[in-house]
Amino acid sequence: MIRIGRRNFVAGVGASLLASPLLRFLAGEARAQTTTHAKRLIVFFTPNGTIHSQWRPTGTEEAFTFPAGSILEPLARHQQNLLICDGIDFVDVSNHSPGMAAMLTGSGTAQSTSGGLSVDQYLARQVGQATRFQSLEFGVQTSAWGAQQQTRMVYSAPGTFVSPEDNPLNAFQRLFGTLSPDGSTADKVLRRRQSMLDVARAELNDLSQRVGAEEQRKLEQHLEALRQTERGLSGAGDASACGATQPSSSLDARANDNFPAVGRAQMDLLVSALACGMTNVASIQWTHTVAPQVFTWLGVGEGHHELSHKDDSNAQGVANFVKCERWFAEQLAYLLDALKGRPDLETGGTLLDSTLVLWAKELGDSRLHNCRSVPFVLAGGSQCPMRFGRYLRFNGAPHQQILTSVCHAMGAGIDTFGDATRGSGPLPGLV
Repeated sequence: MIRIGRRNFVAGVGASLLASPLLRFLAGEARAQTTTHAKRLIVFFTPNGTIHSQWRPTGTEEAFTFPAGSILEPLARHQQNLLICDGIDFVDVSNHSPGMAAMLTGSGTAQSTSGGLSVDQYLARQVGQATRFQSLEFGVQTSAWGAQQQTRMVYSAPGTFVSPEDNPLNAFQRLFGTLSPDGSTADKVLRRRQSMLDVARAELNDLSQRVGAEEQRKLEQHLEALRQTERGLSGAGDASACGATQPSSSLDARANDNFPAVGRAQMDLLVSALACGMTNVASIQWTHTVAPQVFTWLGVGEGHHELSHKDDSNAQGVANFVKCERWFAEQLAYLLDALKGRPDLETGGTLLDSTLVLWAKELGDSRLHNCRSVPFVLAGGSQCPMRFGRYLRFNGAPHQQILTSVCHAMGAGIDTFGDATRGSGPLPGLV
C-alpha cells in the first residue's frame, strides 16, 4: 500500500489543494491525456436572445462570411478562431428566467452527473485546484435587481448562486489587495503559500519514487500544476507584474452610461488574472436577462430588453437592437484581441491558443422569447481540441451536448452534462 508520510501534507495543503484530484488520478478515474485539452475556460454572457436573420453567417461550413451590418461581423478578424454553433435548443425550457437557469447547468439536479453545478463551476473543481482562485466571476451591472434566477447564471449547487463582482475596483482589490503600503503583508502571504507548496512538492517527489511509470506520469501532472501555481504566486499582489491597472475609484459601476467602461475594466482584469495564473476558469456576465440598460453611447434611446421585442414592422427598433448586439460582438472581439496579445509562458503560444471561450445566451429568438436555436459561439486556438474556423448547423440538438463538448475540450470525461434525458454525449463534429 502506498502511504503518504508527512502529516502536514494533509493538514497544510493536501486536502484543500491536491488530495482530491490526486486520489482520483491514482484510482484511475481520470481520462488518459491522449489528446490536447484547453487549459482555461472563459464564459462570456450577453442577454435577450437574437434575431437569427441578422445573426447567421452565410455560406458553407468552412467557406462562410459575416454579412455587412450583421451582428457577428465585428468578429470577422477572428473568424479562424471561431466555431459558430447554430440550431441548439434548450429542451422543454422557455422564456427568460428558465433559460437563464438552464443555460450553463443543463437543467441539472443534484442527482445528475454534473451535480446541478453550472459548467464553469464543475470544471473549476477539475482544473482550479492548484490556482489561487478556483474561479473568478466578473459582472457588469448584474445586481440592481438582487441575486435571483433572472440575474444569476453561475451555480455552485442546485439553486445556489455564485454572484459576480460588479465593481472593477473591488475585483482589483480582491486580486491584488494583499499588498500593504510597505509590501510586508504580501511578503508574509507569499512565504506561507510557497512553504505549503514546498511540502506538497516534497511529498509528490517522494511518492513518485515508489510507483510505476503510469502513476509517475500522473504525479508529474500534479507537479506541473504546482509549478504553475508558483508562477501565479510570484505575481500575486503585484498588479504591474500581471499587466493590470487599478480602475478609477471615481467610476460609478452602477451608472448606465458607464456600462462600457465597467465592462472594459472587467475584461482587462480577467485577462490579467489568467495571464498571471491566478485562475483557470473565469466568467464575465454582461448585465442579466430582461436587461434594462439603454445604450446611450450608441445613440440609442430605448432599453435593450425593450428593443429585443421589436418586430420587423418597426425597422428602426430592429436596427437599434442589431446595433446593440453588434456592440456586444465588439466586446468579445476585444477580449479575443487581449487573449491573443498575452503570452502563455508555459506553452510559448498566446493565452487564446490554450483558452476556450464560450459566448452564451439564455434565449433564441428575442421576439418569440423561446429557447429554440439559441446562439452559441466558441472561440479558441491551436491547443484546444476543437477545429475552429467553421459555421456548424445543428438541427435542434439539445444544449446539454454543447456543455458536454466544453467539458471534453477541458479534459473532463463526463458522458452528459446536466439532464441526461434531454441529450447525451457531445455535439458531433466539433473536434
